[in-house]
Amino acid sequence: MTARIIDGKAIAADVRQKVAAEVKRLSEQHGVPPGLAVVLAGSNPASESYVTSKAKATVETGMRSFDHRLPESVGQDELLALVKKLNTDPAVHGILVQLPLPKQVDAQLVLNAVDPAKDVDGFHPVNAGRLASGLPGLVPCTPLGCIILAKTVHATLAGLEAVVIGRSNIVGKPVTQLLLNESATVTIAHSKTRDLPAVCRRADLLVAAMGRAEMVRGDWIKPGATVIDVGINRVPGANGKSKLVGDVNFAEVSQVAGAITPVPGGVGPMTIACLMVNTVRAACAINGLPAPAV
Repeated sequence: MTARIIDGKAIAADVRQKVAAEVKRLSEQHGVPPGLAVVLAGSNPASESYVTSKAKATVETGMRSFDHRLPESVGQDELLALVKKLNTDPAVHGILVQLPLPKQVDAQLVLNAVDPAKDVDGFHPVNAGRLASGLPGLVPCTPLGCIILAKTVHATLAGLEAVVIGRSNIVGKPVTQLLLNESATVTIAHSKTRDLPAVCRRADLLVAAMGRAEMVRGDWIKPGATVIDVGINRVPGANGKSKLVGDVNFAEVSQVAGAITPVPGGVGPMTIACLMVNTVRAACAINGLPAPAV
């Protein structure tokens, strides 16, 4: 068996197109152009690249982009003051504080200061609690992208045996809650799980999000299963250059699975697309408008 490749780039482009249509509708019919503010503190190259990609996607979908770039030496009080200002700015509907933050800043304190209604990363405890309770709210972007990708393979996730490897607050826990909300039967596995390969072999749908390069092997996979690889790991490649690989050994797993996301080009593009989705949803909710069609 050779797995179908789940094209995250193409699916993300379709999502962004739908977002752009909603942005146009909101702007023209209601005078509400959605706005996203991104806060970057320091000069981490990966963060700078990611923020640039987010700003580009924001503008391409017709939204307003507000970039706030602060030095590595920024104080916690200064950062909190900026968040407070953005919370009260009517032109800003989404606030994203790019992690990691400088060591002198309490990241959780800053994230908690973001208005939950504008928390487009879905990291605020209020939004985490709403997700866990099955209530509407802003959902973390990467987990949301995982669900959208899985639904391009399965007409419904209800009744599927799903295994999530990883229990982080950013991916593992929220994607587990989303799968439960879709009526999947979910097992969350981690570094202390006994006989992890045997647990994975039960999965109709496997989400790998533990941050260990190519850990999931071909003999861990149930034939025909759908595999969503969230991992992004840089490893040595040919000619002394590094390359990106996922948490899944793609060469092996693609020979057993029914469908699989590649790295790069799978979950990554969906994260930014879902950030756009969350910003439009936040703009509608803040202005008392019906939920958008994305």
